[in-house]
Amino acid sequence: MRDLLPTLLAWRAAGEPFVLATVVAADGGGPRELGAAMAVRMTGGVPGEVVGSVSGGCVEAAVIEAAAEVLADGRPRLHTYGLEDSDAVGLTCGGTLSVFVEPGTAATAHLDRVRDGVEQGVGAAVVTVTAGPPELVGLHHGDVLRANGYEALADAVARDADALVDVGESALRRYGLDGCPEPVGAGVGVGVGSAAGDEPDTVTVFFNVIGAPPRMIILGALDYAASLATVGRFLGYWVTVCDARPVFATSERFPNAHEVVVAWPHKYLAVTSIDARTAICVLTHDPKFDVPALQIALRSPALYVGAMGSRRTCEDRERRLREEGITEHELSRLAAPIGLDLGASTPAETAVSIAAELVAARRRGSGEPLRRTRGRIHR
Repeated sequence: MRDLLPTLLAWRAAGEPFVLATVVAADGGGPRELGAAMAVRMTGGVPGEVVGSVSGGCVEAAVIEAAAEVLADGRPRLHTYGLEDSDAVGLTCGGTLSVFVEPGTAATAHLDRVRDGVEQGVGAAVVTVTAGPPELVGLHHGDVLRANGYEALADAVARDADALVDVGESALRRYGLDGCPEPVGAGVGVGVGSAAGDEPDTVTVFFNVIGAPPRMIILGALDYAASLATVGRFLGYWVTVCDARPVFATSERFPNAHEVVVAWPHKYLAVTSIDARTAICVLTHDPKFDVPALQIALRSPALYVGAMGSRRTCEDRERRLREEGITEHELSRLAAPIGLDLGASTPAETAVSIAAELVAARRRGSGEPLRRTRGRIHR
């Protein structure tokens, strides 16, 4: 959804009719995660433009057909797709996928607040009733709550929305009309509640949490940093390049970085925001920069801390860090030499190597070739 925000806001401003489809439940080998979205702009009642994806290509054609139906009567629909469906529609990779398709007029009512939350770095929750009594469909949509006489239920939904934004996770929940949580069982699709009206005493709610992008902090304004900034931005990171040398740290040298900071790396890390999604990549391979910066990075909550250098440089750096009081446990967090063994040589290849290791850390992958692994590809 975050990636679609500029397009959706532009379509809304232009008065273009469109439909939004969102993954609200997934199970098995599906390639997309909860909250993955696809928007279809309609022209003369037929699809004119499609942005985003819900399945990586397996069911998009069927979702476009559903979008035309939603636009025609203005009623949202919940569709579930699985391996057992026809070859033209089913998920050939296995698993099941539930997609909520709704008119753009409903979907964009909250976009300004979502955009503001993302820009301010606090995120937002788009909360949609996907199943339940018809009179509750408008209970809570976006981040503005409408109780409609069900105050206890509204309070429970609001509390859960706030908690999920804090941890940055989307979720599907079911409640009784009194706000008490209900088990999410085998309803339509993968645990999605039955169609509106089939279970009059429960309501199923999807919380689509749209967080601010994770940060990538690159220390060292080298040519390797320029390539890594490009790859980092492509992966959806907010990229910062930091270097103490103003002649190297310029926006012209790093057009794909969101910001370029002239400061000593350790001083910058001491005052900037670092959380459990942050990646810190130290490319300077110079002790006077590396050691003070890594002392802070390795004691921060950052998801990933990597440092460039030869085997000899890395060994010397580890010795210096131990002398400065870094413990073995803290040192075990350091990915050095940085990156996976791809045989990379050029700055671009090295950036791919670093990005591959970062993705593996973020998604808890093994870094092994898939042909050597067993079990599900998508966990």
